[in-house]
Amino acid sequence: MRQLRHSHATALLRAGVHPKIVQERLGHASIGVTLDIYSSVLPTMQREAVERLVALIESR
Repeated sequence: MRQLRHSHATALLRAGVHPKIVQERLGHASIGVTLDIYSSVLPTMQREAVERLVALIESR
C-alpha cells in the first residue's frame, strides 16, 4: 500500500499537479511534510520550470 501511495504522489507531482493538491489527497497535515517526503521529484520540476520561463521570455 505504501508503494502505491508513493507512486500516486510522485505521478501527480511529475504531471505538474500543485503540491498543495497532493498534500490534501494524501492527508498530510502540512505542505511541508509532502514536500519533504517527495522532494526527489522536485529537481525535474525545477528544470521544467526554467524551460517554461525561457520559452516565455523568448516568445516576446
